[in-house]
Amino acid sequence: MELRQLRYFVRIVESGSMSRAAIELEVVQSALSQQVARLEGELATRLLQRTSKGVVPTEAGLAFFREAQLALRHADEAARAAQQARLSGSVSVGLAPTTASVLGLPLMQAVRERYPDVRLHMVESLSGHLSAMLNARQLDLAVLFDTDPGRRWSVTPLVEEKLFLIRARAGQREPLPARIRLAQLGELPLILPSGPHGLRATLDAAFSGRRLRRLLPMEVDSLAMVMDAVRAGLGCTIQPRAALARFADAGEAFELAEIADARVRRLNSLCSLSDDELSPAGLAVRVVLAQSARALVEAGQWAGARWSHHAS
Repeated sequence: MELRQLRYFVRIVESGSMSRAAIELEVVQSALSQQVARLEGELATRLLQRTSKGVVPTEAGLAFFREAQLALRHADEAARAAQQARLSGSVSVGLAPTTASVLGLPLMQAVRERYPDVRLHMVESLSGHLSAMLNARQLDLAVLFDTDPGRRWSVTPLVEEKLFLIRARAGQREPLPARIRLAQLGELPLILPSGPHGLRATLDAAFSGRRLRRLLPMEVDSLAMVMDAVRAGLGCTIQPRAALARFADAGEAFELAEIADARVRRLNSLCSLSDDELSPAGLAVRVVLAQSARALVEAGQWAGARWSHHAS
């Protein structure tokens, strides 16, 4: 039994005419008759009786009419209560610097628009730090790159990003090719985050799996400092394109080459406390975050990213 069927039946009884009710409900009369027939079939009793002047309820139909009116009033009240309720609470969200540069502001705007009484606590830090904070219940949710299946997190693949070799444009003898393989990096001086962080773990795995030289980069656990060092010509880095999002002059200051090796991608996963630990506000913000990420990718505003085929 559906609310739609109750609404149709009540309108037919109130108007006294199947054709008039169809006009008022803006449905074809055959569809209206079909729904009434289904309702009578489910109840195993006749509810309406046709007369020369239209239709009238049977005794069973009249009894059903009174209860149907009451049920519809309750349903309308429930809908109004849901629409008028204002979700509230505090939700802490962790984003890595590259992710925050693309997703941070759209997420804050979307939450403010949809849930104005929800207070966001935004944390920007490297992935390894965010992972530790989520594990210590200091965050409700975070976008991470290296997820441990042994932890009691809810994990949803979100966005896959291409990786690029990035270096300063000034002072270079030859431009970078459009695409480059890990084996071609040779002795290029690299500047990367240290081992506990998601991007470095991805690169270490890629190099070890291909029997390439072990990475011996300058280690800097700050995206801002990494990019400052690259800009100053101290070396190159490997990052997603989002690392350049906060540079107004990125096209003039840096050049980049896409890492061509298959499967060398960074997967952004939406990780949160388990569903039974998250508050209603936390569950709502998790949905908004996923929707915001998808909207950015589909609008082409998350450069070098694609929606993960594992994401729903």
